[in-house]
Amino acid sequence: MSLLAELQAFFAVYALKWPEWSGPMGRAVIVTLQITALAYALGLVVGLVVALGRLSRNPFLRRAAAVYVEVARGVPALVVLFLIYYGLVPLGVVLDAVPAAVIGLGLSAGGYVAEIVRAGIGATHRGQREAGASIGLTPLGVYRFILIPQAARIALPPLVGVLIAVLKDSSLASLISAPDIMLRAKDISSSDFLPLHILLVAGALYFVLALPLSAAASALERRMSRGLKSRP
Repeated sequence: MSLLAELQAFFAVYALKWPEWSGPMGRAVIVTLQITALAYALGLVVGLVVALGRLSRNPFLRRAAAVYVEVARGVPALVVLFLIYYGLVPLGVVLDAVPAAVIGLGLSAGGYVAEIVRAGIGATHRGQREAGASIGLTPLGVYRFILIPQAARIALPPLVGVLIAVLKDSSLASLISAPDIMLRAKDISSSDFLPLHILLVAGALYFVLALPLSAAASALERRMSRGLKSRP
């Protein structure tokens, strides 16, 4: 059989099987997006709190926040997922796969978000803090109205990068039985014995989901670079 004929036979499988695969894979995409969005939201909240802790004048808070960042960035996300899904069971804490995935991925992402936010706040001029205090703002008000809005502008491109990382890491949720893209791909592979075909579909779905985020990150980075270069 010629190469062209082999390729035609390979792609003919998709025409035959896609009507059967589209339903489960479509539902799996929704679950993947839910896990990604909720985990990222949790990571943003945790990261902001930890970043403020690292910038605190309280030495205990600074050390605790620093330890969290090192642990979150040093321990693989899969280990965190297993600890939450399996490790808490002896303590009487039993979570479904999707909530466990959201918590695990969110806690892991929080360490990266914390460093990005901390760097963004650190890039603001120190005089702005003093100016905010001179007009009567509390330390919390200085962060809320002056520092965090500026830090967000600086940190936005790398934060989009964290979102892409969370999307890709969501594939780990299949290992704790969350019904995401990878789990459905493995189910179909085991039933139809077409692993290459369905794994290519899974890869294409992740690519399609990540592509607009990558484009947004690149656009934000270019815009930020122009904005920084235009400053006096």
